[in-house]
Amino acid sequence: MATNVFEEGKIHWQNVNVDSSPKPLLLLSPTVPGTYPVILFCHGFCLQNTCYSKLLGLIASHGFILVAPQLFSAGIPTLGPSEVKWAGSIVDWIAEGLQPLLPESVEAQLDSLVLAGHSRGGKTAFAVALGYVQTKLKFSVLIGIDPVAGLSKCKICQTLPHILTYEPRSFNLGIPVLVIGTGLGPEPNSFTMMACAPDGVNHEEFYRECRPPCAHFVAKEYGHMDMLDDDIPWIIDGVISKCLCKNGVHPRELMRKTVAGLVVAFLRAYLKAQFEDLEIILKDPGLAP
Repeated sequence: MATNVFEEGKIHWQNVNVDSSPKPLLLLSPTVPGTYPVILFCHGFCLQNTCYSKLLGLIASHGFILVAPQLFSAGIPTLGPSEVKWAGSIVDWIAEGLQPLLPESVEAQLDSLVLAGHSRGGKTAFAVALGYVQTKLKFSVLIGIDPVAGLSKCKICQTLPHILTYEPRSFNLGIPVLVIGTGLGPEPNSFTMMACAPDGVNHEEFYRECRPPCAHFVAKEYGHMDMLDDDIPWIIDGVISKCLCKNGVHPRELMRKTVAGLVVAFLRAYLKAQFEDLEIILKDPGLAP
C-alpha cells in the first residue's frame, strides 16, 4: 500500500498577498488550469498567517486554493466573537472577490468551501460552521488542527462564543469533520506551567462532540506549535511557540508533512469520493512521517 499525500504534490502554485479583502490575507493558488476547491484557513492565537506558509504550500501543491486571512494583529489578543465575525466576512468576500485574483484559467470551486484553522483559529472555524455568523456560502468540510477553546473547562476561562457543550455528538454540523491533535499540547511547559492545548478544551473534546462522518488523528510526539514554519519571527517562535508551548524534539518538517497529508487525504475522500488514501492511512498510521 502506498500514498503520495505526505509528500509535496506536483501542481505548481503561487503565493500572493491581498489587501483588497476585509482583512489582509495570504492567497495560495495553483497556476495549472483547472477548477480547485477553496480552503479558508484561520490562524492561531497571537500568530501571523505567514507562519503557516510551508504547511499551506504543501496542501496547495495537491490542487487546492488556500485563503489565509490575518484576522487580528499578530501578538495582540482580541475577543472571540470579533474573530468569528471577520472570518464570516472573508467567506462572503470569497463568494465575490476571490475569482478575479486567481491566475488565468484557474477557477474556484465555491460549492465546496472548506473551513479550517489551527488552535484558536480552529475554534473559530468550528464557530463559523456552527452558524455563529451568517454567510453567503455553504461549507462542505470542517478541519480543526489542534483546536483550543480556552484555558480550561471553566466557562469563564473559555473564549467567546462558548461552543463546547460537553455532550457527545452535540455539534449539529451536517458536514464531515477532521480533527488533528497533538500529544504534547495538553502538557505544560516548564517555563509557564500552563498548557497551550489544555485538557477539556482541546482536540479530544472537539472530536467527542462531532457527529459522523468524522476522523481524529493525534501526533503523539509533537506539540501545539510544531506545524509552524521554521523561519518565523523570533518573538513568535522564541516566546509564543517555544516558551509558552511544549514542543517535540523532532523536525517540524515531519509534522507539517503529516498534517498536510491528513488534510489532503480527508479532502480527497469527502470532496472527490476518492477514499483510497484515507483508507491506507487508517490501516497503517505508521505511513505518516
